[in-house]
Amino acid sequence: MKRVKLSLITLLVGTSFAVAGGDILPQSPYVVEDVKAAEVIKSTPSSPKPKVIKTLAKEDISPFYVALGLTVAQYKTACNSSLTDKTLGGTIRVGYDFNQYLGMEARAIVTAIKSNGGKIQHYGAFLKPIYPVTDALNVYGLGGLAKTKTKGSLPTANVSGLAFGAGLEYDLSDDKKSKEAKYDREFDGQADQERGLGLFADYERLYYKSGSPDLDAVSIGVTYDF
Repeated sequence: MKRVKLSLITLLVGTSFAVAGGDILPQSPYVVEDVKAAEVIKSTPSSPKPKVIKTLAKEDISPFYVALGLTVAQYKTACNSSLTDKTLGGTIRVGYDFNQYLGMEARAIVTAIKSNGGKIQHYGAFLKPIYPVTDALNVYGLGGLAKTKTKGSLPTANVSGLAFGAGLEYDLSDDKKSKEAKYDREFDGQADQERGLGLFADYERLYYKSGSPDLDAVSIGVTYDF
């Protein structure tokens, strides 16, 4: 009887040690893998998000520009140099740049305020050679064909032919490269080749031919490059 009791006590004690120790019973391999994965996730620091750099797409680049300005024009007859008419009006320019050194431009000048009863209408198409002097300043020339008409008390003129001129463009746009964006601009009429506003001033001989009336115009205004 004593032996039976000792056997039962030994069995109960051994079972208690097996349950309480936790090392005797084998663990499932899935439980081990889950524990290791959790430790890797806790020990791995989260990586920062990559910095996005914006690049202006090629299709957003436009070589077109427009300009509006005030024009003072002068008409001096060929037969009598003392007969001179000065008028004030406006000019509009629409241009396209083939590259930073050459463009083409259409322009129109119409005057309405006169001193001696005369008005001028002028329309022309020009090639425009360009020379960038600085990052913000262009010098350009004009050469092309134009049609000019005068009205008023002075002998009128209605002529078509060679016209030429020269001028300056100055960029006003805030086009510096930022840290978040890289601008891949091409030519657009301004020396720095960026979209935005600018100023211009130019002179044009509205019609040129030996013995013809003197038709001159000086314009100042604002440009916008797309």
